[in-house]
Amino acid sequence: MRLLVVEDDQALLSVIVTVLKEEGYEVDKADDGEEGFLLAKQEIYDALVLDIMLPGMTGLEMVRKLRKNQSNVKVIFLTAKDSVEDRVNGLDAGANDYLVKPFAMPELLARLRVILRDHEANISGFISYGNLKVDPTRHLAWANGEPLNLTVKEFQLLEYFIRNKEQILIRDQIFNRVWGFASDVGVGVVDVYVHHLRKKLGPYGCDQCIKTVRGIGFMLKDETNNVS
Repeated sequence: MRLLVVEDDQALLSVIVTVLKEEGYEVDKADDGEEGFLLAKQEIYDALVLDIMLPGMTGLEMVRKLRKNQSNVKVIFLTAKDSVEDRVNGLDAGANDYLVKPFAMPELLARLRVILRDHEANISGFISYGNLKVDPTRHLAWANGEPLNLTVKEFQLLEYFIRNKEQILIRDQIFNRVWGFASDVGVGVVDVYVHHLRKKLGPYGCDQCIKTVRGIGFMLKDETNNVS
């Protein structure tokens, strides 16, 4: 799962990011609201951990804008304000939970597990599209019932395509979700891995399902069968 942490206290930001990575999450970070919003609105995150009082744009403003744009991303607010009114304002803005500073990291991890529980339940089973199927929990994939031998990134790419079937995904969006903003490779790696994935799907007649949208990105769409 990929998380975004937005916190202007650099020491706290570093601790949160380190602990989340140790727990196995993929994590991006920002230290001001404007940058955080630009990242969050790309819709590549499973959850956001946001300070409320941020330079540029407050956490409340960020979440209100995201909800206005129909984003369903899970959100935990971090704040030093602990009045009932402050908590109500945070939840009314669209947050799923509210954690008052100072807090213990095990509590943040527990609250993340709670808000992500439904999401985890949704991804724990098989997902499929047409003749393609993946098991996100065991990192296994099949085409026409035959197992595929995919690398980690090829699997993540296929899973992301299936989860966003019949939607145009721009290259930057794919890159940020699969490789992350901190990756030292360029966005051109997306085309390379799409090529690799198509090559592995080819023997099963599934390579044509990954359509190139010229100048934009890619889309998973099976035009040979009536699937959705």
